Amino acid sequence: MTTPMSKAGILSDKRMNKRRKQEARMWVRSGAFTFVEVLVALAIVSISLLGLIGLHLVSIRLVQTGEVTSQAIFLAQEKIAELLAQGYAAEGSNCGTVEKGPLCLFWQSEVSPLKLPELENSGVTGLRKISVDVSWKQGTRQKHLEMSTYVADRKLQ
Repeated sequence: MTTPMSKAGILSDKRMNKRRKQEARMWVRSGAFTFVEVLVALAIVSISLLGLIGLHLVSIRLVQTGEVTSQAIFLAQEKIAELLAQGYAAEGSNCGTVEKGPLCLFWQSEVSPLKLPELENSGVTGLRKISVDVSWKQGTRQKHLEMSTYVADRKLQ
């Protein structure tokens, strides 16, 4: 004979077992990924990687441009230093080509008198402008860089 208490206990055990089985099924379902979820995740990752590869290529191109520009700056500074080492450089121009590996830099220097209206009225003479222009071909484009400085005759008072 079963008592009402024991029937209630059996019913509650059955309900608990049923509920545990349902929770276990839900946990198994939520613990695994479906094929569609995996495909969506792979698509997102692949698109992100394509963007990163594109950024990497841009950074490589910018580094190469920076290296070439640095070489041009060093060459211009070197030519200005050579003219300044002469003291009061003579007026005129000079040009040449420098090859550094696959890079070919064409340079042109010019020393010209500095003519400003303010200086002419004051009677100051003996000032000269030294300018160096460096050009090179980068891809299909022609690039150039110009640097200049001023020099005064030491006799200038």
